[in-house]
Amino acid sequence: MKTPCVAKCKNNEGICSGCFRTMAEISTWRHMDEENQVRTINEIRGEQSTHTCQQCGKPAFCDISAGKSSCWCFEISRRDTSGLETDGTTCLCRACLSQLPLRDH
Repeated sequence: MKTPCVAKCKNNEGICSGCFRTMAEISTWRHMDEENQVRTINEIRGEQSTHTCQQCGKPAFCDISAGKSSCWCFEISRRDTSGLETDGTTCLCRACLSQLPLRDH
């Protein structure tokens, strides 16, 4: 079974601070077929991307931009993006989003 785990697991309000999988992805990982595991790993690592993260400039993946009705970021606690200089049309990569403080509301 393939896994992006780097043995630095910590639930950071819905996203692992080690491998950047959501808690939902981690809990269903063993039930995912290899194709979906590889796709998720590639998305996390930026090998498959929909845009460039406006915070760090690295490849990022948005499920909505890829044609899905919801995104992986909906599975984590909402982060405060108010201090960022973004155009508001694309999401951040998993690493950058996980570093932001939680939203107050």
